[in-house]
Amino acid sequence: MANIKSAKKRVLVAETRTARNKAIRSKVKTSIKKVEAAITAGDKAAAQASLVNAISEIDKASSKGVYHKNTASRKVARLSKAVSAMA
Repeated sequence: MANIKSAKKRVLVAETRTARNKAIRSKVKTSIKKVEAAITAGDKAAAQASLVNAISEIDKASSKGVYHKNTASRKVARLSKAVSAMA
């Protein structure tokens, strides 16, 4: 365990940020799962609605630095492609 006051603070800050990042990442994964569930169910309207929500969550995560911008872009592209492939 850290003995220096600033090191102790860094440990606390790291724990706080880790919890925040984990929550944001979890939200993104849940929204992606909702899109994939709608795709497997064959419900195009629900898939498109949940895609809009998922893109929003991914963009928020990217803007907060949880995901790299290219990772976020790749996730959005793959989801969009899967939804548009429904026909």
